Amino acid sequence: MKTTTKLFLRLAIAAGFLSAVADRFGMWGSQCYWCNWNNFVKNTRELNPWIPSQFIPALATVVTTLEVLFALFLIVGFRTSLFAKLSGVLLLLFALAMTYNLGIKTPLDFSVYVAAGAAFALSTMKEKYLEIG
Repeated sequence: MKTTTKLFLRLAIAAGFLSAVADRFGMWGSQCYWCNWNNFVKNTRELNPWIPSQFIPALATVVTTLEVLFALFLIVGFRTSLFAKLSGVLLLLFALAMTYNLGIKTPLDFSVYVAAGAAFALSTMKEKYLEIG
């Protein structure tokens, strides 16, 4: 049962990352949140007001790249513990930025703390199941 849970967590976290990335490029059609890259960059600026504006596009690009990489590594099961921890850190940073700038309700409504907790829980599971490395 634990191996099934581990596989589910890997795929669920990866799907969450890939869904968010797809949204940034308008791939969800009318059911999008950001709907395009410019809106995502604007949202990145709102969540990180302490970062100089000229660095915001780079931050948006880095975060998007990390989400794609983490998702791919989780899907294939490469160094799952490491990439689950890194995913947890990324999600926790996002949740804290949301909390600080938007209040506690938004990250709770979007289950960002739950996703971070799931990633950290995944990082502690030692069973091997369809994994590489």
